[in-house]
Amino acid sequence: MTESYLAATCTALTGPSSIQIVERETVPLQSGEVRIDVHAAGLNFPDLLMTQGKYQFRPDPPFVPGLEAAGVVIEVAPDVEYVQPGDRVMAGGKGGALAAQWVVNEAAVSPLPSSLSFTEGACWRTAASTAWHALVERGQLQSGESLLVLGASGGVGMAAVKMAKHIGATVIGTGSSEEKRAAIRQAGADHILDSADPELAAKVKEITSGKGADVIFDPVGGTLALTATRAIAWNGRYLIVGFASGSIPSFPANHALIKTYSLIGVRAGESPRRDPELAKRQNAALRELATQSVMRPHISHRFPFSDAAQALAVLEKREAIGRVVVEIVAS
Repeated sequence: MTESYLAATCTALTGPSSIQIVERETVPLQSGEVRIDVHAAGLNFPDLLMTQGKYQFRPDPPFVPGLEAAGVVIEVAPDVEYVQPGDRVMAGGKGGALAAQWVVNEAAVSPLPSSLSFTEGACWRTAASTAWHALVERGQLQSGESLLVLGASGGVGMAAVKMAKHIGATVIGTGSSEEKRAAIRQAGADHILDSADPELAAKVKEITSGKGADVIFDPVGGTLALTATRAIAWNGRYLIVGFASGSIPSFPANHALIKTYSLIGVRAGESPRRDPELAKRQNAALRELATQSVMRPHISHRFPFSDAAQALAVLEKREAIGRVVVEIVAS
């Protein structure tokens, strides 16, 4: 361990252009903390939003983005019980992963399965936890039910496709280009639709024999959300995961009443922090899923640490299919 380390730091709330690689001082560990030598960091849409000051968690510059990473433990606090130096791990947090070193709480660390590389492990946890929490805990998706995944070519969307197939559901995925739709098919979706198709709702109903989708997984928002509500089944569950489109939809309450569907908010990170029993269930489920390589990530872009700003720009330009990873240590 060195007395300083390099970190990709957001110096102003102006988006990817504000990212600079700067040297930061190493600080002593506090109770329950683990220091990780980061090999790779996975980027998520909230990372981009934070650099623009548009996310619900708004750190003041300068700060280091990055919600998840994989690497090797190099130091632990004296009271840490389940992690030790030399362990290959995945970790998640509210930020700080886009750096050569990352300090997180022991509870945020899990073993990196031998089936996953550091690069894969760096982008597994956040999308997988969102998909599991949305579909299992909040949506209670059952085998034999139908799921409509909006934005299914994104990292979270692809994880939802794979998690739903693991559960045994019929999956309908939407994508905005031929390339994205091909990736959705490769991820395992049973049916793939063009998100811009004016007949999208009608086609979902045709696929589901007129019933509509039992569950809708929506990380996109915008006008597509309102289109999707026309494709939901009686007593359906609409999972509000995020607003990657940049537009927050206003759902008509009378429509939800008439079709008796539920609008369900999904906070895969905050919910376990507020509910220790949920945290135990979620962590145990994720450990098992990681061991089985369920929701193995599709990585469309890999960047060296020096190009961290360009990696975030890929998210800004909507060019990613699956995940974007910054490799701190070349694999």
